[in-house]
Amino acid sequence: MNTVANTYNKAALINGRKDLQLAEALTKVSPEAQKKTRAKAEEFEAMFLNSMFSQMTTGVKGDGPFGDTPGTGVWRSMLTDEYSKSFAKSGGIGISNDVFRTLILQQANRAG
Repeated sequence: MNTVANTYNKAALINGRKDLQLAEALTKVSPEAQKKTRAKAEEFEAMFLNSMFSQMTTGVKGDGPFGDTPGTGVWRSMLTDEYSKSFAKSGGIGISNDVFRTLILQQANRAG
């Protein structure tokens, strides 16, 4: 099997399962567009995770890195931002896969 077909087959796995509709759509969308779409999907998941992580730490009071001072508030927001990006890049909770699939199917429909 050639390299292009291998790339499509690997990309057409969503949450460990083959997705024939996605596999067909990937043949209609350029590799550059696929790469951009994957990055945007991961960015979306990172934003969602950042919101969740921020909510998890809003009620924390006291001393230490998650304390309730102006300096730790800024530090905490930067930390949650980096955590969310890291989580999304390493697979996240699956949101980016569904967003990627939806966007690719839309692009393929527009391409004809």
